Amino acid sequence: MPHSQPEILTRRLGALGVITLNRPRALHALTTAMCETMGAALREWQGDPTVAAVLIEHAPGTRGFCAGGDVVAVRNSVLADGGAAARAFFLSEYRLNHLIHAYPKPVIVFMDGVTMGGGAGIALPAAFRIATENTLLAMPEGAIGLFPDAGAGHHLAQLPGHLGAFIALTGARLDGAEALWAGLATHYLAADDLAEAKEAIAREPLAAGDILSDLSRPAPAARLERNAERIARLFAAPTLEGILAALAADPSDWAAKEYRAVATKCPASAKVALRQLATPTGDFTAEMAREYAIVCRMIARPDFAEGVRAVLVDKDSAPVWHPSAPEGVTEAMLDAIFAPLPHDQEWTPLA
Repeated sequence: MPHSQPEILTRRLGALGVITLNRPRALHALTTAMCETMGAALREWQGDPTVAAVLIEHAPGTRGFCAGGDVVAVRNSVLADGGAAARAFFLSEYRLNHLIHAYPKPVIVFMDGVTMGGGAGIALPAAFRIATENTLLAMPEGAIGLFPDAGAGHHLAQLPGHLGAFIALTGARLDGAEALWAGLATHYLAADDLAEAKEAIAREPLAAGDILSDLSRPAPAARLERNAERIARLFAAPTLEGILAALAADPSDWAAKEYRAVATKCPASAKVALRQLATPTGDFTAEMAREYAIVCRMIARPDFAEGVRAVLVDKDSAPVWHPSAPEGVTEAMLDAIFAPLPHDQEWTPLA
């Protein structure tokens, strides 16, 4: 049944531009059209001197900010047309990520609820990233044969204590307190205070930082902080095999749980993520170009179609990876995945 309303709503509240994700039945999963609509609004407001800041939210009463890209549609494209529509999606999505990162005006994102994959790709480049008690922030791409993308290579590489590798390899779901502790959120508000925050920001967009600080509440203790030493020690190895061995050798229940989380993910995805984090570009534009080259290769591999099938289509949670073991993913395979695209196929930012 077709959606009766636009999947992206844009409006002005005085000097504040507001973008609302409005695809609730799909947890606001992104499509090419949604990315292009958001990008068009941002470009329009960028040159408008009457717009002081931009707020990105999801439709009220829905349980997540954004579950990521619509990977079932991406898989269908790969199976139907070799991925032409899929590549167009990632081109548009990554241009949106880059536009938010480079935006000359404050961008404020409310990460209330599920914020995963491409949802994190919208949130993490923003100047203000608000977590709540409902936040679930994750990069779960290893479960579907992809890798932490939409700029995650840039954001995760900056985290201390091998936290980026932990998030990338386990698909860990960080709650709001953990997102704040890790530095992935800038503020922690009670969900009940979000309406007040948005109204105040609409009145004074340039005072967003002060408004959010005034309304912030002390976050609960971050569970992740209790395991920071374990993460720094057990995820320090430069190879997937080394990390799995370290986890297997540790006697704690925590290590056993994280071993299972890492071992069940796509081995190729894990090795791509580790190389990505070990060789940061240090530049967001360069990172998006690199991630676009990687994603074009990854969606063409059988692991992507198989991962989406197992998690989202048949939902049997029993993917068969190729290669099935870390040792089968060679440096030559990784070199091919990371190789630059031909010049006429490269990712480029919006002019």
